[in-house]
Amino acid sequence: MAMELHEPVAALMREVARDIVMPRYRNLAAEDISEKAADDFVTIADKESEIRLAEGLAAILPEAAIIGEEACAADPAILERAGDGLNWIVDPIDGTGNFAAGKPPFGIMVALTDGGATLAGWILDPLTGRLCHAVLGAGSYVNGERIHARESGADMPIAALAVYFMTPEERAGIQNRSAGRFTLVDIPRCAAEQYPRLALGENDLSLFSRTLPWDHAAGTLFLNEAGGLCQRHDGSPYRVGDKRRGLLGASSPRLWDKAADLLFS
Repeated sequence: MAMELHEPVAALMREVARDIVMPRYRNLAAEDISEKAADDFVTIADKESEIRLAEGLAAILPEAAIIGEEACAADPAILERAGDGLNWIVDPIDGTGNFAAGKPPFGIMVALTDGGATLAGWILDPLTGRLCHAVLGAGSYVNGERIHARESGADMPIAALAVYFMTPEERAGIQNRSAGRFTLVDIPRCAAEQYPRLALGENDLSLFSRTLPWDHAAGTLFLNEAGGLCQRHDGSPYRVGDKRRGLLGASSPRLWDKAADLLFS
């Protein structure tokens, strides 16, 4: 089923990017941007994108419920159902802070989940048209071509570590343990960009503290199906509806083991 859904979902995402997201890029008025919480932005494009995606996904697979980032912001009870049954998980614009500032990267992310397991995921870069998608048990693809994750080959693993949702103590611990062991680079503040960087040999490691489903369902599947590895710090898989914190991603299982041992043992 998941393979058969790819083309209609991809077409819907490209339509939303063309008709809603890109016309608003660098074309937002002050009243089009608001803060849901400190440093957590939402724009009129996020809201309009989610409405169109929800309508389209409901038509593609009516038996799946819709769990969208902006709907959950308005009604947190929706998120409580994330691990139950068949669901579309929707991030209408990932990297909204970048989008609102008129700079890349940002993306549109959709995943299909069942009982907490991700069956399929799509990640679209509206600026370049790059579409990453994955199907459970059937591999990962970029613009329709199957890909296999690869390490960067750097002398020290290239790591983008998101520590801003950690406690000061947690942040200090990660920074101390990683100093001199990794080449640290800025995070893109956009999971829709961070996961492809791991699979495509640009970065080797990613670390997240907050692990909301719209940010990670599609990306974890994409990286894992490509042959990289993304899972909880204790080695357990990421599941939608799991409220635990912490997610470590790597371009290879070898580097995952190395980073987990260094950062969390």
